[in-house]
Amino acid sequence: MEHGSKSRGGRPWSFDREQAVETAMRLFWRHGYEGVSVGDLTKAIGIAPPSLYAAFGSKAGLYEEALARYEGSVGLLDFAAVAQARDLPQAVRLLLEAAVGAVTHPDRERGCMISSGMVACHPDHAALARGLAARREGIRRDIVQALRPFADAEALPGLARHLAAVMQGISIQARDGCSRAELQEIVEDVMAGLGRRPAGTQAPQ
Repeated sequence: MEHGSKSRGGRPWSFDREQAVETAMRLFWRHGYEGVSVGDLTKAIGIAPPSLYAAFGSKAGLYEEALARYEGSVGLLDFAAVAQARDLPQAVRLLLEAAVGAVTHPDRERGCMISSGMVACHPDHAALARGLAARREGIRRDIVQALRPFADAEALPGLARHLAAVMQGISIQARDGCSRAELQEIVEDVMAGLGRRPAGTQAPQ
């Protein structure tokens, strides 16, 4: 039990809320939002549906908390390492190899919960899907910032969008079962294309 935490009615929780969010994050990450039912969540967490609704408001509320937990922990790429690169090719390599490592980590679920999340969904869940799209756009902006010291400002938006698309494809292929070595081949292809163009030019086609 999580000491000191209370339900919306003021009563102490009868379960560990942090662990509940962690469990939900793993389920949503593995199966997607629509692939996980309230029954799946309550069974995995070990609570009754009324307790879930009291704690999180709804399945969507729990999903939002799971996404926030993902972003705050396993979902972050090592942009600090990219900052140590000596030039644009090395920065791009560090970024893409970090993405490959993240989506194939043996202790994690396959793929990226954000890159692969709710790409298609029921219209009732359109608001959640827009939230995922906004998070993906946030990743693209983070790539722009990470590569700003290495590329011309006019080329950065196109390059970042290209790399974000590559990273999204890497995530989906990881979910489909591609090995780390196979995904590394994609990185090498991108690097070969980047190497054929002068620094500061548009992203490879």
